[in-house]
Amino acid sequence: MKEILSNRLNRLEPSATLAMSQKSSELKAQGIDVINLSIGEPDFDTPESVKQAARQAIDDNYSHYSPVPGYPVLKQAIADKLKKENGLEYSPAEILCSNGAKQSVCNVILALVNAGDEVIIPAPYWVSYPQMVKLAGGSPVFVKAGIEQDFKMTPAQLETAITPRTRALILCSPSNPTGAVYSSAELAALAEVLKRHEDIVVISDEIYEHINYVGSHASIAQIPGMKERTVIINGVSKAYAMTGWRIGFIAAPLWIVKGCNKLQGQYTSGPCSVSQIAAAHAFSGDQQPVEDMRQAFERRKKLIVGLAREVEGWEVNEPDGAFYIFPKVSALYGRQHDGRTIENSNDLALYLLEVGHVATVGGGAFGDDECLRLSYATSEENIQEAFRRIKQAIAALQ
Repeated sequence: MKEILSNRLNRLEPSATLAMSQKSSELKAQGIDVINLSIGEPDFDTPESVKQAARQAIDDNYSHYSPVPGYPVLKQAIADKLKKENGLEYSPAEILCSNGAKQSVCNVILALVNAGDEVIIPAPYWVSYPQMVKLAGGSPVFVKAGIEQDFKMTPAQLETAITPRTRALILCSPSNPTGAVYSSAELAALAEVLKRHEDIVVISDEIYEHINYVGSHASIAQIPGMKERTVIINGVSKAYAMTGWRIGFIAAPLWIVKGCNKLQGQYTSGPCSVSQIAAAHAFSGDQQPVEDMRQAFERRKKLIVGLAREVEGWEVNEPDGAFYIFPKVSALYGRQHDGRTIENSNDLALYLLEVGHVATVGGGAFGDDECLRLSYATSEENIQEAFRRIKQAIAALQ
């Protein structure tokens, strides 16, 4: 039998973040002490009250298929959260729950994008966005927003990127990989451009909403006239340290929710029943653990930014959310060590892993090869030791 995979699959690239995490694991399996700053996952445990809700759900026999869009109790908890925390009115019918926010994003793209359609993606971007657009047969259109503009797209850049084929814009705030956060004023300025192009849907990835260091979260759906054309993506993974529970959701106009429900019903059905009950408790229960984790991330951010600014050849801005820094490291390109030359961000990431035993991810995977992504979702002790190793490794470059 010929080993022939579909053209659709062959167009996709493997996830660079998962690849670097795998390389890190392989070195660890060889007995090498690697500090992993490559993975975008909180190092905290799920709050105890959420775990207790899951145990109770098992005892209450939540062990059968759920409705495709999720249990009513979870969708109501999400609607209540959106009203209380974001000032946005959604009915449970305008909410659909999926197997993580990643599936939520992919559902929306597959439901909206046809072959030849364009989707605007500010760069740097999360690695999966362009791959999902390609999967749908669409074309990603990248808008370069570098460190000099705090990694945020301007209205003028957005206007220039729009064509008659533009179907959607993907926004991520707080951002993976940069930690950039759009203010209400910045979102309003982007909205003014979008209002001149009425057929463009905004896919607003807000999964890092609660890991925010500048005050209340701003969503483009809050701008008058934008809720009707915005899909909010969110979930429990980051705020509640529930990455493995796999619960994400969309809040969107009913016609989009119906389309995603039709799609999801054919390839996964509803998400895990027990996880849904746990997530409903997470949204409706005590929010103090969320704030405790946010404060811990903020302390780590201050630590890692200070240490990163001490590294020769690195330019570091101040991230306002999420748990990443995205330093510009291209000043080191061309340097050598023991016969190897650092030509790009991936070379530097591999060098730091193999020589410094610190796992990072090259910025090329995120659309900016001048930078490097480091996650500070780890202990302060790990951060301090990681930068001791990083400084030592970079000092060895000639």
